[in-house]
Amino acid sequence: MQHRTLGSQGLEVSAIGYGSMDLTMAYGPGDEQEGVAAIRRAHELGVTFFDTAELYGWGTGSNEILLGNAVKGFRDEVVLATKFGFERTEQGLGLNSRPDNIRKVTDNSLRYLGVDHIDVLYQHRVDPDVPIEDVAGTVKELIDAGKVKYFGLSEAGPQTIRKAHSVQPVSVLQTEYSLFERDVEQLFPVLDELGVGFVAYSPLGRGFITGAAKPAGEYDATDMRNFDPRWQSGNFEKNVDAVNKLADLAATKGITVSQLALAWLLTRGEHVVPIPGTRSPKRIEENAGAADVSLAEADLASIDAILPRGGFGARYAEGHVPTWI
Repeated sequence: MQHRTLGSQGLEVSAIGYGSMDLTMAYGPGDEQEGVAAIRRAHELGVTFFDTAELYGWGTGSNEILLGNAVKGFRDEVVLATKFGFERTEQGLGLNSRPDNIRKVTDNSLRYLGVDHIDVLYQHRVDPDVPIEDVAGTVKELIDAGKVKYFGLSEAGPQTIRKAHSVQPVSVLQTEYSLFERDVEQLFPVLDELGVGFVAYSPLGRGFITGAAKPAGEYDATDMRNFDPRWQSGNFEKNVDAVNKLADLAATKGITVSQLALAWLLTRGEHVVPIPGTRSPKRIEENAGAADVSLAEADLASIDAILPRGGFGARYAEGHVPTWI
């Protein structure tokens, strides 16, 4: 597995990472043993970058605990990333990046993961009620204390990135990015200027770009794809057609459509690392294999012709799309 360096502070990770959200959240019931098997198979194949968050095991630490137990035998060989920034309120899910909460969540994450330091600590979403300078300053304190190594932001815009970076260098920005979602490319000049790496979450369009998508309503009741705009009638059929065309192109190269989509992301710049998630060790093998795929200019042109502006339908339901400031 090839490695890439994210940011200017020395964060080195595998070219393909692993996102653990779907092991415990948003994609229907999971199987803990299967999740552990997937994580360990990823490590066997050279994946060194594993992503979790407080939110993914809300109130229980279940996702971080699962990941920590899975990597216990090789913790020193991998990079563990987690996130803070949410809280439960009477109205539902709210934001909380106050310094005291950042410290509390970090201590909880250290305990849940069973580690003495967190490699990458992200602010999960920008909190408009807390100056980003205060957030960055608190993470800087945690870095100085040895509890955290690198600072990351998620779904942040150029002003926020610049302000945070002036207090504590930002090593990486994490935002949705795939053949279905390309808006974040507008931020790449700022990342290049500041020397910030980029982590692409949902790099397979929440599983749509695998060829296995089903219409909304055919998933478990707890699965977010029942409500995702890309799965709704009108958008779903157009997205299926695009994925079928991508699959045909992939077949000419002897690869899967998932490998084509991940390999495409790796061509977007040496600062880009996708973190596909899966519960299947077989899918892990497929995803890891994308690191060895080479795409020619003609391939990239064909991909752009199929999806010149991304997929059909917004990436979140109305009112839930993060605002980049």
